[in-house]
Amino acid sequence: MNVPSDLRYNSSHEWLRLEGDVATVGITDHAQAELTDVVFVELPSVGRAVDMGDPTAVVESVKAASDIYAPVSGEVVEINPAVEADPALVNTDPYGNGWLFKLRVKSTADVDGLLDAAAYTALIS
Repeated sequence: MNVPSDLRYNSSHEWLRLEGDVATVGITDHAQAELTDVVFVELPSVGRAVDMGDPTAVVESVKAASDIYAPVSGEVVEINPAVEADPALVNTDPYGNGWLFKLRVKSTADVDGLLDAAAYTALIS
């Protein structure tokens, strides 16, 4: 299973890509494979403040609905309208066009507490 080395991960299977103080967030390839076909995505509103671990979005598949948790604390600054229009992007391109939302990170120290690719790979093995 593909686990990109340039991302950080949390144990609830969200990934984070930090660029400056903005983090792009999505779910991992492992998570989308477990969910199977994603049919609906509910994204947070821009401007919403979230704390690390807060349920921030919802992904529904033919199998289940799953909360997506904020991997770090911050403010939602952008959502991905493409996944609302085509939820299957979460399945077909989880680390690219299937991203869910972007957060302005409150503290980059939060990112340091997340798993690197090797630790995440060990978690899902």
